[in-house]
Amino acid sequence: MKNKRFNIAILLVAGVFVSCDDVWEPAIENNRDIDVITKEPESAQAIIGNAYIMLWGSYPNTNDVYSDLATDDAVSNDYSNKYQNMATGWSSLNNPLSIWDNNYHALQYINLLLEKCDEVAWSDPEVLRVMYNDHFKGEAYALRALYHFYLLQYHAGMVDGEMMGIPLHLRSEDGASDFNYPRNTFKECIDQIMSDINEAMKYLPDELGDVSKDGVPDKYLTYGESKDLQGYYNRAFGEKQKGKIDGHIIKAIQAQVAFYAASPAFKDYSGISEKEAADYLSNYLARINGIAGMDPDGYKWSTDKNMIDNLQSNENPKEVLWRAGTETSTSTAEENYFPASLYGKGKINPTQNLVDAFPMANGYPIDNPASGYDSQAPYVGRDKRFYEYIIYNGCVPTLASSEKIDVSVNSKTDDRIGTEKGTRTGYYLRKFTRDDINLDPTVGSKHKHYTTRIRYTELFLDYAEMANEAFGPTGNGANGYSAYDVIKALRQRAGIISDNYLESIKDNKDEMRKLIRNERRIELCFEGKRFWDLRRWKVDLDKLNEPAKGMRITVDMGKTTYEVIDVAERNFKEYMYYAPIPYYEVLKFSALQQNTGW
Repeated sequence: MKNKRFNIAILLVAGVFVSCDDVWEPAIENNRDIDVITKEPESAQAIIGNAYIMLWGSYPNTNDVYSDLATDDAVSNDYSNKYQNMATGWSSLNNPLSIWDNNYHALQYINLLLEKCDEVAWSDPEVLRVMYNDHFKGEAYALRALYHFYLLQYHAGMVDGEMMGIPLHLRSEDGASDFNYPRNTFKECIDQIMSDINEAMKYLPDELGDVSKDGVPDKYLTYGESKDLQGYYNRAFGEKQKGKIDGHIIKAIQAQVAFYAASPAFKDYSGISEKEAADYLSNYLARINGIAGMDPDGYKWSTDKNMIDNLQSNENPKEVLWRAGTETSTSTAEENYFPASLYGKGKINPTQNLVDAFPMANGYPIDNPASGYDSQAPYVGRDKRFYEYIIYNGCVPTLASSEKIDVSVNSKTDDRIGTEKGTRTGYYLRKFTRDDINLDPTVGSKHKHYTTRIRYTELFLDYAEMANEAFGPTGNGANGYSAYDVIKALRQRAGIISDNYLESIKDNKDEMRKLIRNERRIELCFEGKRFWDLRRWKVDLDKLNEPAKGMRITVDMGKTTYEVIDVAERNFKEYMYYAPIPYYEVLKFSALQQNTGW
């Protein structure tokens, strides 16, 4: 069966050259053939540029805050929110988490470039043309791996007892193409992603940036027609190229692919073991000297305003491996997350479930008798990350107001629990916000913000998870540090110094697994991980359906009481461990099989 559709990439690239006067009646010269890119390198760069732009619509990354609304970590006061509603009505007809269209469009751009890359007249002389060709070809292979990887995470699943991946798109399409692709197996997808990563490494330097004359790779020294190899190399791979994918970024993605493939839901089908995944992660983290390179302030990467303000355009904070650019604005983060008394919309309400996951400052879980937790003073003496990530009753979250946030039922503000503009859980989200933003429309303060794509802390937690499974809590294989060592370092930087709780479980693999998962929940909350972590762990269905809880606070005659309440139900079925293929795609293509149950 053939099904013709427009070649999106060709149309969009051609659109770059359309003048405003031609919008309604395109001139003949605007109907351009894709071969034009071989003569116009700007057009070829536009193709790879579009592939980068589409990363914004391709999660998981730290933009995916709202997916936590479909977990036990958050609800919203916006009852129409599509992520929140999927928790009780997830459907292949209406799946807000789908990245199918975005990613396959990006793959079309990438395949077009790969097929024409060697023919593009990038620049003169020949050595510079080869350098640019290597750069863009390496990027294209890396991005193809990344987009396939994201698709696999979001759409892999069981079909008739077999773990299936997604249709691999390794060539461009036109109106004569047969779009009726069958799905590849999960292992075939992992193998192809790894193959593209290895291919990308042939072309990309380990790190983009200017080099000295002696730093030009040997493979370019054979071009004798140029005396300025250093200058040419720095044009193709130098400082101005930083922020794009290079060798060290694609190696980090490779480690993440191995980690995902070795997770409980997939390890029996991928051919990658926990030990192999741990080794990939350790080998990558060696570039920052392992635990010794961990950022001591990494847990507050998104709120450290001094660091953010001094961040240069081509610079990464110590915590961040790969990020998007910075912007100066009154951020949508503050507008969406601050409570009404601070002129915000308060859309993200962390749950009591998440709040209870934060240990006490002494490291003990709050349900442990040694913790010292007081249910009538629940916000005293908690892990420092709690204060960094959560707006709670009685705190002062910004410099714009000295008034304490009051979410009690007695509050005279719209921040109180149960109002249309207020919180449903007794909490608001502080993570990603700056305390020097003032949303008062008469003030209009603007400050820098930035978005990460990969944090080092995530890779450390990945390693801890795999190492615990492969070597036990204190074993390290040949990697120099253990799961225990990673968790100890992460908790120490959060202020847990005398960690008697960690010491009490360090020889218990099951208890260490629980602690690693809890640390991941805390550190990576609202970064687009929780929804998928619960599924790749194959947690019990009861856990997927744990009701979202809140804290109802009442003040009466000067006495404050705290009552945990149920806020929202969850209704996930057994087959919902895996997300659906979009229903409209299955209807169109007979070879495309839906995941079981959808």
